[in-house]
Amino acid sequence: MSQEVLFALGLTLFAGLATGIGSLMAFFTSRTNTKFLSLALGFSAGVMIYVSMIEIFVKAKDALVGALGQVNGNWATVGGFFGGIVLIALIDRFIPKKDNPHEVRTVEEMNDAGKVVEDPALLKMGTFAALAIAIHNFPEGIATFTSALQDPSLGIAIAAAIAIHNIPEGIAVSVPVYYATGSKKKAFKLSFLSGLSEPVGALVAYLILMPYLNDVMFGVIFAAVAGIMVFISLDELLPAAKKYDEAHTSIYGLVAGMAVMALSLLLFL
Repeated sequence: MSQEVLFALGLTLFAGLATGIGSLMAFFTSRTNTKFLSLALGFSAGVMIYVSMIEIFVKAKDALVGALGQVNGNWATVGGFFGGIVLIALIDRFIPKKDNPHEVRTVEEMNDAGKVVEDPALLKMGTFAALAIAIHNFPEGIATFTSALQDPSLGIAIAAAIAIHNIPEGIAVSVPVYYATGSKKKAFKLSFLSGLSEPVGALVAYLILMPYLNDVMFGVIFAAVAGIMVFISLDELLPAAKKYDEAHTSIYGLVAGMAVMALSLLLFL
């Protein structure tokens, strides 16, 4: 394994395991810092949207136009972009709303833990939330890995954005599991494991996609990654940020994320 591949896998592991950070936040703080979460989620959405439309989509288009010609390359880019959106939308569609990890949870709910011990319904909710996160994180792992492999600086930005958005998902798993079992260890373990599908997605990309990674394959994957990240931002991050919101904090975070990403692209890429 080359240094580039190891670096890309490491970034993906970091992004995936951020679910554990959310779990720890739920255990060691007494109140939810809604302002911070709103700002952070908005920031993450800003990074994802900006980098998807300004950098990733353009790189996909350049690769596909170079390989397939102007007309076919443009069509392939647009097809890959909306194909990514359809893929992540279908994943989201088949997860029941009550088990969806993007339903906002707060640390305060931990304060009631122990009142309802061994509640199978709550334990099931937390388990399904962990499974849902694992399913969501799989394509995100492919996105982070391929981006980092193509451009390490771009990979760092995407990994950081995905890590931020994984934090409240860790809370979403921990709250019901801890409430049902009274065990911080079980709640953290399930939250931690749910994030491992992100590096698994990266390994699948490395073992299956890498041998076939020519300009066309790269362009289609990158276009799909752009679509996946835009959908995640609009469907998950911004709605969650607005639920935590205080006085347009999420929008300030969104603009800040775009500005930071724009600056980093100008300075480092």
